[in-house]
Amino acid sequence: MNSTLETVYRKQRTLQNLSSFSGIGIHTGQQVSLRFCPAKEGTGVVFKRVDLASQPIIPATIEYVQDTARSTTIGINDIRIHTVEHVLSAIKAYNIDNVCIEITNIEPPVGNGSADVFVEMIERVGVCEQSQLTPIFKLKQPVYWSSQDIQLIALPYDGYRISYVLNYTESPLLSGQFFSVIVNEENFKKEIASCRTFSLYSELSTLIDRGLIKGGSLDNAVVIKDDAILSKGGLFFPNEMARHKILDLIGDLSLIGLDMHAHIIAIRSGHPSNFAFAKCLLNHITMEN
Repeated sequence: MNSTLETVYRKQRTLQNLSSFSGIGIHTGQQVSLRFCPAKEGTGVVFKRVDLASQPIIPATIEYVQDTARSTTIGINDIRIHTVEHVLSAIKAYNIDNVCIEITNIEPPVGNGSADVFVEMIERVGVCEQSQLTPIFKLKQPVYWSSQDIQLIALPYDGYRISYVLNYTESPLLSGQFFSVIVNEENFKKEIASCRTFSLYSELSTLIDRGLIKGGSLDNAVVIKDDAILSKGGLFFPNEMARHKILDLIGDLSLIGLDMHAHIIAIRSGHPSNFAFAKCLLNHITMEN
């Protein structure tokens, strides 16, 4: 059988120094510190719960995903780290292959509800190349996943592009939003990183009843009520919500643990479908490589 993959290579990358930030978690409302630590070749992207005596390490890969209900949670046994997607999105956009993310609680600090703070952490210390190479798998045929009105497809493409269609009927503000971007450091910082998490006003009571969003406020989220926006400073972009969905998708697909050249087109996807599609992509790459 002819391979449907082409492979090119680049040097692995890590951070030049330690970088840290402290704040509250959006769901727990608890204080938490996060630190990016440079790591040697072949380490991958891992989280380390330094608040626990055993300081367990949890790789940020598909095998360790525990839940995708309202955010992406990874864990080992009963040890969890919630809402990892915003951190992972920035790590992936800057092509950081090896980093140990030390964390002092069960979820990263939310910042302003976007990936801005994690971009700042990276740029504060800079990124450096390492000696070992990492493969980039270039798709040569489409990979597709679908469930009801949610569609995701990866098409052959010379680079990494994500296009997203947001079309929710619950609010006219969430109907027909679209954005497409080539994922690289410059575009991520300029077009994606500042885009905040959002929620419908009607969902808030359900989230509160589930013990979530204890740290949520208009400082770190956009709330949509009918055709009104509740946020500090209004929207950063008219289609900020679609852009935030791209932010989430970059982070969720990074759990594949491999570099890939493809054009990802997503329609109405969220964390559960992103995770299902990531498994499809990894299975395709593993079988065809």
